[in-house]
Amino acid sequence: MPRGRIGATALAGLLGQWHGEGPAYENLAERIQLLLIDGRLSADIRLPSERELSERLTLSRTTITAAYRRLREHGYALSVQGSGTTTKLPPTAPDSFTEGGEIDLVRATLPATRRLPEAAVEATRRLADHMTGPGYTLWGIEELRAEIAARYTDRGLPTDPDQIMVTTGGQSAIALLARTVISRGDRAYAESPSYPNAYDALSLAGARIITSPVTTDSGWDMPAMEAAIARTTPVMAYVMPDFHNPTSRSMSTEDRLRLLHAAAKVDTLLVADDTTAELNIDRPHTFPPLAAMAGEHQARVVHIGSASKMLWGGLRIGWIRADPVLLTQIASGRSATDLGTPIWEQLVTTILFRHLPEILEERAAQLAAGRAALYHSMREHLPDWELPPRIDGGLSAWVGLPAPVSSQLTLAARPHGLLVTAGPRFGVDGAYERHLRLAITPRPELVRRGVEILAEVWPRAASTPALALTTSEAVV
Repeated sequence: MPRGRIGATALAGLLGQWHGEGPAYENLAERIQLLLIDGRLSADIRLPSERELSERLTLSRTTITAAYRRLREHGYALSVQGSGTTTKLPPTAPDSFTEGGEIDLVRATLPATRRLPEAAVEATRRLADHMTGPGYTLWGIEELRAEIAARYTDRGLPTDPDQIMVTTGGQSAIALLARTVISRGDRAYAESPSYPNAYDALSLAGARIITSPVTTDSGWDMPAMEAAIARTTPVMAYVMPDFHNPTSRSMSTEDRLRLLHAAAKVDTLLVADDTTAELNIDRPHTFPPLAAMAGEHQARVVHIGSASKMLWGGLRIGWIRADPVLLTQIASGRSATDLGTPIWEQLVTTILFRHLPEILEERAAQLAAGRAALYHSMREHLPDWELPPRIDGGLSAWVGLPAPVSSQLTLAARPHGLLVTAGPRFGVDGAYERHLRLAITPRPELVRRGVEILAEVWPRAASTPALALTTSEAVV
């Protein structure tokens, strides 16, 4: 049974300018397929009727019928007599990222730290100490909460273990907060561009998302942010002040103080995502966690974090640092969807946290190598593309394209074994067709080969018609 439906007008907005070389039905089917692959269109959603979509796109019904048939043939749709056509993802869809010959510049995540094998062995030995208990830990095991609290204290934000809740990954932390704080119809603020799954979590909680821009050259548009927060009084604001995803920018001290002041004036709860905060490559200075600067402004700040980016994506460990009263509210609703975080993974993370300075040095070296490979290769093969002025931390590069063809480029690269995500995945309004996020986390030789493939397919993608889309330069 479909989980929902999308109307013809909404689908047309997602499609943008989808025309290209070849038959119209093939181009239309490819664009819908891309929307499914990169998450802008969900599976199990009923598509518009053939008549409705043909009228909205000013195409013959035969063209729509052929496009839907092509989607079915490739496993991206299912049609049932009398029930219409529903989207689906085949088991072998490119987003499944089966291990093989693909070069993956989509997932901005590093391989496991070299400390992981010995930590796994030690965690297995220590697991016996927890086997006499029930195994359900809504708040997390005491040892890990103490390690996370100590890390915040070391970074300049005194923290007690009672202020920490361990979650099943950083995404779970965002979703739990959103479900607790947001009621349907509330406004929530997020940067644009931003982490796509955060947008999804806010939307699923019923939020109306308000944005203001962040760019690689000038960072946060603070007047726009301040105006957005003052005008809409959001109940929650999701921000990434350090090594922002996808731009890799970091907020200045002045901008952090302005953000805190703007949120305090309207009592907006600030949610600072620390997932990439400690992935410093060579930024010459460090910033304390946002809540450490909030006292003067009396702003309410919650921090969330994740072990996945620092340690390994297979460790689904995240956390929330907040007032114990708020954590109690979160815990009371958490059991409806999640009864706790696996203890073995918490033990592994606890052990690895005791080696975090060494691990962060390891990560800095890996990211520096990926960054060097990307910059050198792009200057050699794609000199007209716009690189960020500087990446001094984080996991990716937000690259500017000479033409608004990010989606076409993504499609063109896949048959060559290169996986990249189109820029619009990082916005809420169909913008960013002039951008592409490229991970700097793979081995340098893979980053270089990925850029070579982009250079090979660029002429074809660049020859497609320019998109007539609005941008996110103004507050939405």
